[in-house]
Amino acid sequence: MEANCLTSLELRNRLQPLMPDQTLARSRLRFGPKNYIVLGGALASLVLGYWLLSRGSTTLAPVLLVLGYCVLFPVGLAL
Repeated sequence: MEANCLTSLELRNRLQPLMPDQTLARSRLRFGPKNYIVLGGALASLVLGYWLLSRGSTTLAPVLLVLGYCVLFPVGLAL
């Protein structure tokens, strides 16, 4: 019985057409000034939210944390 073994070169040649174009992925990861502003707002919201949480705030701290994690951070990555 003969084994069906692929060398790494054969495997790469078979998978190459299935892989997405890497240049497209790299071009979408370039951040502009808008991204940095929104991500900075997310960071500020998270820092303030955790600081307020450590001080005992049970209303504003969770709102700021949800705003930072669920709104500002994803928007900052998506812009």
